[in-house]
Amino acid sequence: MLVNNPVIPAFIPPKRTLMGPGPSDVPQRILDAMQRPTIGHLDPAFQEMMEQIKSLLRYAFQTNNSLTFPVSAPGSAGMEMCFVNLVEPGDKVLICINGVFGNRMLENVKRCGGVPVVVEDDWGKPVSIAKVEQALRDNAGIKVLAFVHAETSTGAQSDARSLAALAQKHGAFTIMDCVTSLGGTPVLIDEWGIDAAYSGSQKCLSCTPGLSPVTFSDRAIAKVKSRKMPVQSWFLDLNLVLGYWQSSGKRTYHHTAPINPLYGLHEALVILSEEGLESAWSRHRAMHEQLKTGLESLGLTFVVEASARLPQLNSIWIPDAVDDAAARGKLLSEFNLEIGAGLGALAGKVWRIGLMGYSARQHNVDFCLKAIRRVLHK
Repeated sequence: MLVNNPVIPAFIPPKRTLMGPGPSDVPQRILDAMQRPTIGHLDPAFQEMMEQIKSLLRYAFQTNNSLTFPVSAPGSAGMEMCFVNLVEPGDKVLICINGVFGNRMLENVKRCGGVPVVVEDDWGKPVSIAKVEQALRDNAGIKVLAFVHAETSTGAQSDARSLAALAQKHGAFTIMDCVTSLGGTPVLIDEWGIDAAYSGSQKCLSCTPGLSPVTFSDRAIAKVKSRKMPVQSWFLDLNLVLGYWQSSGKRTYHHTAPINPLYGLHEALVILSEEGLESAWSRHRAMHEQLKTGLESLGLTFVVEASARLPQLNSIWIPDAVDDAAARGKLLSEFNLEIGAGLGALAGKVWRIGLMGYSARQHNVDFCLKAIRRVLHK
């Protein structure tokens, strides 16, 4: 006997202004690109677009790494791809934790059978270079140094250049989370000497969620190819993915790529290249300064000190007399404005206001300040 057929109409989402920690507003140009006709993932025309995406991502990451491509899954899968390929059972891995996403790195190391060495800093603070240097001295044989460049849970940015230099000095690989920084603040893979990095499509690239740009140095690829143990994940094994994404001629089938979302990412990267990286970085900074002035005029204060503050992710303390959930609920119901709640230790204490990609524009800043002012006055 058949289960009853539910009568459900088509889903029409409300029109929101997205100013949380992601996703960000998606421009119509990208949505239009995603409506283009679907073709096969081994179609010669699609393979040509794959090569263009790789080239555009190299520009975004500022790298010449051959293996630079989008994982067919969100940023969390990009993170896991880096760890399952570069960490073998018994490897010592130095994990820098200054927020939620450093803890996720720690969980990955444990599941890979690695031996974690943890350096912790207060939430809202950047990773301490001195602590990392001491940990590398005290723990011989560290194979990988992993850190979050732009901690989405707090809005703190760490000194990737200095951390990578320490890793190189001690013969360790680097894994960097740049999910919130790519396209919004400088990410200089080759100049810094980063071995593996992962990001997300839905933050400063202003695409829809579901894809994770990654890049691996030649040194990292050599490490993967010389592993003693097989990569524990079939889908994320770079040895297998190489045949689909790195081949410039005949590609081997690995999985059915998400065709239309990749159209969207391609368009997002074209938009970024048209604007230029330095202009995009300047735009995010300018919009942050305007938002900062407006928030401070309302008596609101930032979690992160100015020297380590991300322009695209603004964490502010919630005033004592304000109910977190009720205020955000009013912003959503009365203004169709989404801002982010605090995570982990900061839950109920902070709001996270995103100025990422297409959301980093004058209209959004003015609208956000107007809405928060009215809700606070109520």
